[in-house]
Amino acid sequence: MRLINQHPSRVWQVALGALPFALAIVAYMIASAIRRADNPQDKLLPSLTSMGEAMYGLAFVADRRTGGFILWSDTLASLERLAIGIAIAAAFAIVFGALIGILPIGRALFSPFVAAFSLIPPITILPILFIVLGLGEAAKIGLVAIGTAPLMIRALAQSVLDIPREEIVKAQTLGATTWQIATRVVFPQLWPKLILAIRLGLVPAWIFLISAEAIASTDGLGYRIFLVRRYLAMDVILPYVVWITLLAYVIDRALALFSRRVFPWAHLTGDAL
Repeated sequence: MRLINQHPSRVWQVALGALPFALAIVAYMIASAIRRADNPQDKLLPSLTSMGEAMYGLAFVADRRTGGFILWSDTLASLERLAIGIAIAAAFAIVFGALIGILPIGRALFSPFVAAFSLIPPITILPILFIVLGLGEAAKIGLVAIGTAPLMIRALAQSVLDIPREEIVKAQTLGATTWQIATRVVFPQLWPKLILAIRLGLVPAWIFLISAEAIASTDGLGYRIFLVRRYLAMDVILPYVVWITLLAYVIDRALALFSRRVFPWAHLTGDAL
């Protein structure tokens, strides 16, 4: 049987998926052991034990200054900013994506501006946001929204344009108005695409969030990473990076599962996402 026709069982899928992670952990353990053999106090590649102890202290030992648990307070602060920023971007994406995709006038009016605005590196806008909005939450949330909205708008607009033209023509033949076409033909097909756009937007959203927290914040995952880097605390930085990756993965999988459960008809082709 050709390899292209061989499909691993569920058990083998899990095993093969876990293999690269296991190899990465083993490679790190070997590299860490080699460095610490020459210098037991080496901070660049701390042992798994020291990282576990550091994370235990951050997650389950109350901070003397605040009385809270640092890891969970950082996580909550970052997730709150991320959720609000993504929600704002999604709202803009629905409105302008639909306008650009449905109405030729809307496409002529907004498409060039969105295309041009999407080419601006959002991180360069951060100083402007800090000046205009201050150093509080608004600037951090604004960066996430500004950084992800153009991508999501263009994705949704293209999704509308990809709807078979025959469906639009048939709706018009049956006497549907523009509003009825939008609400009964376009939007029902747009919701799963919105979830996909959010999943795609989460990648730059995390980048902008961590950048904003690193520059001006008193809590958050990005703030903690850049706070401890001055002490070369790799036993905190590396686990925080892994934790951020795990959070991003869980959110992405949760959105994918939600989309498959609520909109099963949109996943009949067995997409890999």
